[in-house]
Amino acid sequence: MPAFLFLAFIAIPLIEIAIFIEVGGAIGVWPTIGIVLGTALMGATLLRMQGLTTWRRAEEAMRRGEPPVAEMLDGVFLIVAALLMVTPGLFTDCIGLLLLIPPLRREIGRRAARRIAASSRFTVYSSGMGGARPGPGFDPGEGRPAKGPGPVIEGEAEELGENGNETRENGPGPASPWKQ
Repeated sequence: MPAFLFLAFIAIPLIEIAIFIEVGGAIGVWPTIGIVLGTALMGATLLRMQGLTTWRRAEEAMRRGEPPVAEMLDGVFLIVAALLMVTPGLFTDCIGLLLLIPPLRREIGRRAARRIAASSRFTVYSSGMGGARPGPGFDPGEGRPAKGPGPVIEGEAEELGENGNETRENGPGPASPWKQ
């Protein structure tokens, strides 16, 4: 976290100042300001178009019964791109424009998702015929998971028939990654 704060408050503004000085010295003040305004306008236009497309894809995924994970990641990166484009500066504009390129944005999203999944811990508590089985954080006196370090995710499950072909009316669609 300290490295992130250093980048956000010290390194990025210094990079922006250095780029402004170099570009302004090479092409002049007014063309440099024009580039900053032009990239902000171009970024806002691209963001608007891609944001609507992402919204439609998320709605379609939900209609199919699939979680719109990729669309949510796209939305997060589009918001970050918008914030970078609104921030005055050529360096942040370049990063924001890069995030508006769909293939690059999706690759960054895949890598981020893998990293998040690899760093996350999940604990599953199950109950059989004889009641809950002990696992990490299990409180035998209560018959349920104990409060302790880390998150506890509680939920409900529905058993399918022996062949696994029985589905609910509102269950996941055939292309859903949650269906096994």
